[in-house]
Amino acid sequence: MTKLDGRRVADEGLHGWAYLLGGLQTRLRTPDFATGLAIVGAIGAAAEEMNHHPDLDLRYGHVDVRLSSHDVGGVTERDIRLAHTISAIAAEAGVTPDCTGSVRLELALDSPAYGVIQPFWSAVLAAEAKGDDVNDPDSPLPLVWFQESGSEEPRQRWHLDVWVDPSQVQPRIAAALAAGGTLVTDEYAPSYWVLADAEGNKVCLCTWQERSS
Repeated sequence: MTKLDGRRVADEGLHGWAYLLGGLQTRLRTPDFATGLAIVGAIGAAAEEMNHHPDLDLRYGHVDVRLSSHDVGGVTERDIRLAHTISAIAAEAGVTPDCTGSVRLELALDSPAYGVIQPFWSAVLAAEAKGDDVNDPDSPLPLVWFQESGSEEPRQRWHLDVWVDPSQVQPRIAAALAAGGTLVTDEYAPSYWVLADAEGNKVCLCTWQERSS
C-alpha cells in the first residue's frame, strides 16, 4: 500500500474526518453510552472483516476513532475504505462524524544540543529515543521532539505543537486572541501559525498543508 499525503486524503472528501500526523481522526458524539458501545462493536466487526484495525476510545458521550496503516507509517487506501465504512456505521446509528474536537498534541523542546538531554527524557518517560523524537506509540503520552535552537538567553525552551484540521485554524486563532493571546507570526502558514499567551509562552497551530507528508 502507498502512503497518501494530506492533499490526496483531502481529495477523498471524507466529511467529518481530519488528517492529523499520519492518521485519520474523527469524533462520533453519541446520545448515551449504550449507543457508543454498539458503534464500537459494529466498527470492531467491520475491522475484523477488513483485517485492518483502528484505535478506538469509548467515553460517555463520544467515541474517538483514529486510523493509520502502521506498516507504512501513515494513511493508505485501507484507511480511506475503513473511514467510509465507519461513517456509514455512524449514520445508521444516527451519528455524524465530527472533526472539530480532533487534535494531536506534540511537545517540542528547543535546545542547542538536544543529544545531551534526549537520553534523560527517554529515561524519565520510559519511551524510545529515535531520531529527534522520544515516543512510545502504545502510550497515551504525546510525542516529544527536539528542535535545534540558539543558545542566547533568554530563550524559549518548551512549546506545544497542536495539530488540527485546516478548517479549525481560524476559529482557534480567533478564540486565542479573544482570550488575551497574540499572533506571533503567520509567516509559515498554512503549515503552522505561532501564537503566544499573555506571558509569552508559545504554541504552534499546525496543519498538514504544504508539507511533504
